[in-house]
Amino acid sequence: MADIHRISFEPVDIEMEVGEDESVLDAAFRQGIRLMHGCREGQCSSCKSYVLDGDVEMENYSTFACNDAEVEEGYVLLCRSTAYSDCTIELLNFDEDELLSGVPIQDVHTRVVAIEPMTRDIVSLRLRPVEPAAFDFKPGQYADLQIPGTEEHRSFSMATTPSTAGEVEFLIKKYPGGKFSGLLDGGIADGDEIFLTGPYGTFTLKQGHVLPVVCIGGGAGMAPILSLLRHMSETGNERPVHFYYGARTPADLFYLDEILELGKKLTDFTFVVCLSESMEPAPPDQITVEEGNVTDVVSRREPALGKVEVYLCGPPPMVDAALALLEAGGTPKDQVFYDKFTSPAFE
Repeated sequence: MADIHRISFEPVDIEMEVGEDESVLDAAFRQGIRLMHGCREGQCSSCKSYVLDGDVEMENYSTFACNDAEVEEGYVLLCRSTAYSDCTIELLNFDEDELLSGVPIQDVHTRVVAIEPMTRDIVSLRLRPVEPAAFDFKPGQYADLQIPGTEEHRSFSMATTPSTAGEVEFLIKKYPGGKFSGLLDGGIADGDEIFLTGPYGTFTLKQGHVLPVVCIGGGAGMAPILSLLRHMSETGNERPVHFYYGARTPADLFYLDEILELGKKLTDFTFVVCLSESMEPAPPDQITVEEGNVTDVVSRREPALGKVEVYLCGPPPMVDAALALLEAGGTPKDQVFYDKFTSPAFE
């Protein structure tokens, strides 16, 4: 049995146990402590912290996320760190109100209940938890789905909310040769079992925050934003919401009717479709459509980006362009939320 040590986090006065057979971040997940994280693969630096005292070793990480000079000083990536003694670690990036509001990681045995094409390359996959019979998460989070017959997994965001805990929906983009997404064309069927682990991610509405919300999405990035909108509608959240969704053509749009219905229960709701290649055939008249990349449209329509909270999810080039726009627009970093999980080249 692995030795157990205690981790004390500063400056938040939180303690937890960690085994030598798990990362510090995984130990936090197991105990419902919501540390900031992104890729969970040592690539993105979201969980970078500083070791004040104790023996912590790190392996299999990118020096772009934590360079050699930082490692010498005592900086670590918690997702790639193992503790070999009691330690004191300074968190560099955290939301104190959120730290103890996390949902412990669950291993869930599910069965497929529906596979439905949404567009030419996006599929809705619906799973029913079997053991346990419900999957608890916060709207906007994601889970790992095991590729049947392998030890590999892929990460996908939930599109549903905990109010439908008996059925969980994922919106998945298909890639040619994709190990998981390729199974959606006949490789899996209703009744097949899929193992799920989660929830992960910090793409969640923050308790007590009142700033207007701007959502920027594209492709399968619709999933966590749809989860947030569904949750806000269910709970009567009164924060103003503007949603910008980027696509190439009208054929790449989906869930339009539901989004408009959700908007009727939201405050100052605006939904703008941003089409980068073609405006034909025209979407329904009740949909606001603008030509151009989603970030260009946001730049034109949102003059006060420094006074909103922004939720981003979509293809990496879109997210990178949006982050550059927000930095230029003066949006504080603690008002920008996105999950920077990485995936292999083929899904």
